[in-house]
Amino acid sequence: MTCENENATAIYGSLHDAFSASQRRSVDQPGSRATMPVAERFVSINGEGACAGKLAAFVRFTGCNLRCGYCDTMWANVPGAAAKGETPEQLAAWVRQTGVECVTLTGGEPVLQPLLPQLVELLLGEPGPCERGLRVEIETNGAADLGELAALRARVGDAAPGSLSFTVDWKLPSSGMEQQMLPANFRLLGARDTVKFVCGQGDLPRALEVARQLDLPGRVPVYLSPCFGDIEPARIVEFMQENQMTWATAQVQLHKVIWPDVERGV
Repeated sequence: MTCENENATAIYGSLHDAFSASQRRSVDQPGSRATMPVAERFVSINGEGACAGKLAAFVRFTGCNLRCGYCDTMWANVPGAAAKGETPEQLAAWVRQTGVECVTLTGGEPVLQPLLPQLVELLLGEPGPCERGLRVEIETNGAADLGELAALRARVGDAAPGSLSFTVDWKLPSSGMEQQMLPANFRLLGARDTVKFVCGQGDLPRALEVARQLDLPGRVPVYLSPCFGDIEPARIVEFMQENQMTWATAQVQLHKVIWPDVERGV
């Protein structure tokens, strides 16, 4: 193992331990209602994925079990990041008040939140502004177990008005976190979900290799996004052409184009 990988593993372990301890305190604190640590909540457009360009209600939770080299929300991920404690019921009520159909749960790493299944079930039960349910999307980093949420989705099925989808990252070598990926997560995905590769210089061949190893082409929609400032989007398109990746979608993050110097509330 290289020194760089040893350092990344050590950071991962310390972040995971700190995050787990803080979450146990928030859930187990006696005499109070369990809450979720919310860094921000706002309405904006989805910047990427299948709902790019559509208005969505975003809930960003603090804390993450990874530290990617290109992370653009580090302010919300560090242990002790400022947060407002809100219950799943309060968050569902806020989403209802926004009047939008798409809901994006993000972070940080939302899947590590113990109360996330409860929040998701509440949101799936909402009729939505057009009486056709909410489209709930969980943005997750690929290193947190999706088993419980996938089981919830299977159990709820068509009984609830809303729908649940996962947008799952596979962290490539430039992130420094690829060794933390959980391949089992990707076997739980289907046509309603998305696998996202954020690509830096030298990452594209690995993205193609992983997509084939995980049997993604034709099974799960795949999106390739450039790591801003590290690779030109045109190179991604060229690579797709060179390798006949007709099953993949090249995408730039719209929020970074529209609000290039804004980190919060977009």
